[in-house]
Amino acid sequence: MSLAGKADWLGERHLQRLLAALADGGEEARVAGGAVRNALIGQPVADVDIATTCLPDETIRRAEAAGFKAVPTGIEHGTITIVAGGKPFEVTTLRADIETDGRRAKVLFGRDWKADAERRDFTINALYAEADGTIVDLVGGIADIEARRLRFIGDPEARIREDYLRILRFFRFFAWYGDGRPDAEGLKACARLKEGLGQLSAERVWSELKKLLSAPDPSRAMLWMRQAGVLTSVLPESEKWGIDAIHALTRAEKDLGWTPDPLLRLEAIVPPDAARMKTLAERLRFSVSDAGRLRQWALTAPVEPMTTEVGFAKRLYRGDRQGIVDRLRLSLASARAQAVEDNDALLEAGGLSRLLAFAGKWKKPDFPLKGADLTRLGASPGPKLGATLKNLENEWIESGFALDRGALLERAAEALEN
Repeated sequence: MSLAGKADWLGERHLQRLLAALADGGEEARVAGGAVRNALIGQPVADVDIATTCLPDETIRRAEAAGFKAVPTGIEHGTITIVAGGKPFEVTTLRADIETDGRRAKVLFGRDWKADAERRDFTINALYAEADGTIVDLVGGIADIEARRLRFIGDPEARIREDYLRILRFFRFFAWYGDGRPDAEGLKACARLKEGLGQLSAERVWSELKKLLSAPDPSRAMLWMRQAGVLTSVLPESEKWGIDAIHALTRAEKDLGWTPDPLLRLEAIVPPDAARMKTLAERLRFSVSDAGRLRQWALTAPVEPMTTEVGFAKRLYRGDRQGIVDRLRLSLASARAQAVEDNDALLEAGGLSRLLAFAGKWKKPDFPLKGADLTRLGASPGPKLGATLKNLENEWIESGFALDRGALLERAAEALEN
């Protein structure tokens, strides 16, 4: 089998020059892993990784001799990042794991392509491609790609004990590339060894969960994660809340053209409890932005479907827009799912859809007055000025933002006289 006609990127001049430089003088170099897998499946290729028989120092020498920049990003594990034509390529020396502790490994460099393939996690990730596109499959990965089957290479428990993150990767890759039921032996191994997830850093866990939640439809994978007890291990907040809402959300995304949003999908499977969401965000080391969004969603009350646009505009002004939109989308997804058998839910879905469209077009108006306007009217800086300004802003909001600057100045003058 060949990538010919399936991978335009393979013919890119700088990549071909790099492969030729690494393969000169009896050495070998092949494109490895995800780029080959995605090209066969017909999915976009973001990163191109290369495996070579060259030792790391020789990789650097050859790359620099060819005019490329070499950065020793992971030289202790044999990985050098080569910048060629403005694009980074991770080049890794063939290796075998000689010692693992469930998180990291000590490696021994070698020249055995089969040994290199067998140290990888899944068969579909252990494919290589020559510079001319010829695919080298040493572990049965092509057959598994054709069957949309995800399998560990060799003994699943042995692969997992090498790095417990592979439990989460099993479900993530199943969500992206699997079909039908997960491999039974792999699923059993994940269930048996789930306690090992506690050895992983929070950053690695959330990074993997986020990739899983970004899949076109993660719902089947998450169902199996729950069955295996893995979901509860990494997201205990979901245990009694359930994950049924994820099905309705993914259907709404497809029907309404929403971009898959991993954080919204997370919100679909955890309770809107601000304290628990704060704990979750701290435990998984969320970014400030993601933690803030999760908290605001939890603090935002549900939106009534029959809310008027004027009333909704007031709420948007006073509240957190993203939190409100997240609430609307989850409520709309749920109502659409129920609307198949419930006319009331159909009406709710219509109202929620109307409000969501309004939120998409709404622009927050600027309050026409500033503190300086009140000082020009004779107000002294201090708490009274601030309270007066706040009262005037509330009047303006309650008017549906209709009071203009002139009317507000008149009211300000009256308030300051009293």
